[in-house]
Amino acid sequence: QVQLVESGGGLVQIGGSLRLSCAASGRTDRSYTMGWFRQAPGDEREFVGGMSRFGGSIYYADSVKGRFTVSRDNAKNTLYLQMNNLKPVDTAVYYCAASSSMVVKSLGREYDYWGQGTQVTVSS
Repeated sequence: QVQLVESGGGLVQIGGSLRLSCAASGRTDRSYTMGWFRQAPGDEREFVGGMSRFGGSIYYADSVKGRFTVSRDNAKNTLYLQMNNLKPVDTAVYYCAASSSMVVKSLGREYDYWGQGTQVTVSS
């Protein structure tokens, strides 16, 4: 079992930045492919970005390319999502997730563990 806890969300103005963190605990003796997802009210959950199990590949949704960056600190068992140039459409609850897959998956059902989410609100 792996427990994931997100933090770093909040209220930010258009064009601002936030860095989300996802701390993993529990079965962290093995590596997981990690992903970030988000869900806005009334919308389906969507893939934001992810990093493969050993960090060799990183993928982003087209809507965030060039603005968001996924990184991880294995020593701290922590995944990050640096979000720059934020827009109102980025407003959502952001979730991190862990998968035993070797490659990044964009479908939520491919992930085994999920955090509770952190709210990001971009105000105009």
